[in-house]
Amino acid sequence: MTTPENAVAALLDKQAIHEVVMRYCRGIDRLDFDLVRSAYHPDGIDHHTGFDGPVDDFVAWVAPKLRAIGGTMHHVGNHLVELRGDHAVSETYCTAAHWGGGDGIGMVDFTSGCRYVDLMERRDGVWAIAERWAVREWTRSDAGRLTVPESAGPRGRRDGSDPLDSASARLA
Repeated sequence: MTTPENAVAALLDKQAIHEVVMRYCRGIDRLDFDLVRSAYHPDGIDHHTGFDGPVDDFVAWVAPKLRAIGGTMHHVGNHLVELRGDHAVSETYCTAAHWGGGDGIGMVDFTSGCRYVDLMERRDGVWAIAERWAVREWTRSDAGRLTVPESAGPRGRRDGSDPLDSASARLA
C-alpha cells in the first residue's frame, strides 16, 4: 500500500534522478567535465557510439571531440523512471544538435535522436548513473542548414563566460 509519505519519497527520488540527467547534459554542452563526472558513480560505465568503458575513460574520450566542434545542445523530452528501492531504470528521450568545427574531425553539423537508458543507484543517499547506454535512434546531417546568430544579444559560450556562469557566480 502506498502511503502519502512513500509517494512523496518516490517523487523526490524521481526528481533527483532527473537532475542527474540534466547535470550530464549541461556538463556536455558547457564542457564542464567535472559536472559530467558528477552524474556517474566513480565506477560508472558508459556505452556510447564508438565507446564502451568507465566514466573517466569516457570523459577522456569525449572531451577532445567536443572541444573540436563549435557546440552541442541537448533537448530532453520524455523521461520515465522505474524505482526499485535504491536502484532505478531511467529512460530519457533526447535530441542533441552538434555544430561547427574544422576539417578532418569527423562528422559535424548533425542532430541525433537518442535515448539514455540508465541504470541508476542510490549510494550513501546520492543517486547517480551506475551504467548508461546512449542509444542512437537516428542521425540527420545539418550541413549547410545551421547558422550562427549574428545579433548583438547574449551568446552561448563554453569557456566559463556563458550567461549561466555569470548568473551562478552572483549566487556564490
